[in-house]
Amino acid sequence: MTEIDQSKIEEFERSRAQLYGISQQKQQMQVQSMTLKQALEELEKTKEKRVYKAVGNILIQEDTVKVKKDLEEKKTSLDLRLKTVQKQEESLINKLNKLKSDLESESKSAVKKTKE
Repeated sequence: MTEIDQSKIEEFERSRAQLYGISQQKQQMQVQSMTLKQALEELEKTKEKRVYKAVGNILIQEDTVKVKKDLEEKKTSLDLRLKTVQKQEESLINKLNKLKSDLESESKSAVKKTKE
């Protein structure tokens, strides 16, 4: 194996590990986004003027409109970060596919040379 092959293999492994991390992060963000969406849906249904909000290990009573606004802002911010992570994921997938293709073609040409 040449030095170039080895560096591409190492880059492929690093990128694969990076993709795994980003995929995990994306999954967590999707769960958070769904949770925020459900909370907002429940706030839409309630007729209460005040609701309880978790702050650390305690619950405090807060104005429903304020809680709804805070949750909407959190969801908007989270969804924006989620889009960024999805773009990173797509970019890494493309990079991995290219590296895989390069490695396969180099491997085939190396096999061909050894047969000659």
